[in-house]
Amino acid sequence: MKKFTLTALLGALTGIVNGMLGAGGGMIAVPSLRKLGLDKKDSHANAVAVILPLAVFSAALYLYEGRVTLTDPLIYIPSGILGAVLGTFIMKKITAKNLGRIFGAFMIFAGVRMILR
Repeated sequence: MKKFTLTALLGALTGIVNGMLGAGGGMIAVPSLRKLGLDKKDSHANAVAVILPLAVFSAALYLYEGRVTLTDPLIYIPSGILGAVLGTFIMKKITAKNLGRIFGAFMIFAGVRMILR
């Protein structure tokens, strides 16, 4: 029961962060999945699977509220898909240690950027 409660709380926190910061829920999902016993690479891969439905649901809510139009994000989608394919390929080629370093660097970059703006 304790593991279920922790998982539910971390899932809710991931959803809150994802809804507020875009796909920023990965900052919560990856360490949470590691804590549940997944290895580093599987945690990153599964975080994407967690974030996708959260991002779709958040986007639907923002569309419903009129805060987003369907045309605004279209310019990013083709290059984003290409980036997703490349990222998946790259993740297969790098070590788990380097993946953790890259993830940490992006978290630091995002944190510093948010503080300075």
